[in-house]
Amino acid sequence: MTASYFFGYGSLVNHSTHSYENAHPARLNGWRRQWCHTDLRPIAFLTAVPDDSCAIDGIIAHVPGDDWEALDAREFAYTRVISTPKVTHPISDPIEIAVYTARHDIGLPADMRHPILLSYLDVVVQGYLHEFGEQGVADFFATTTGWDAPILHDRADPQYPRHRVLTKDETALVDHHLAVLDARFTS
Repeated sequence: MTASYFFGYGSLVNHSTHSYENAHPARLNGWRRQWCHTDLRPIAFLTAVPDDSCAIDGIIAHVPGDDWEALDAREFAYTRVISTPKVTHPISDPIEIAVYTARHDIGLPADMRHPILLSYLDVVVQGYLHEFGEQGVADFFATTTGWDAPILHDRADPQYPRHRVLTKDETALVDHHLAVLDARFTS
């Protein structure tokens, strides 16, 4: 029997945001990340989009009981796409891997009405730092597009439901990369 796994490339990289077991670092080839929004969510979120010139790091983890229902509910603004041949990973047993991507017919660039939540970005960067180190964080920023969207500075009052408190060094790392990008903030 083939086990079901998902490829996480945003907040799911941060193990403290979920309880999915058997998680492993992995790489999705031929895709990149992009900030977008849909009418299904009030804020911008990350999606994966096909891009033959790019590869993104993330994690794969087993879907409990091979039952997608709970994960599909968490990722309700996405479509699940089988991506097994595009993912490099350390598991030798046969597995099927899916990636969640925003539907292209409703995915729009992030904008002033749908900004990037800093509390969400903090969670993502913390996950990449713990999983892939500082180079992994740099790679995250380099393989993600849509940074021209405004960032809602909500650290003092986090709007992201799975927000985490960052250490002083983690906060400085996020702020450094946003300064390099000359990110725009909104309140």
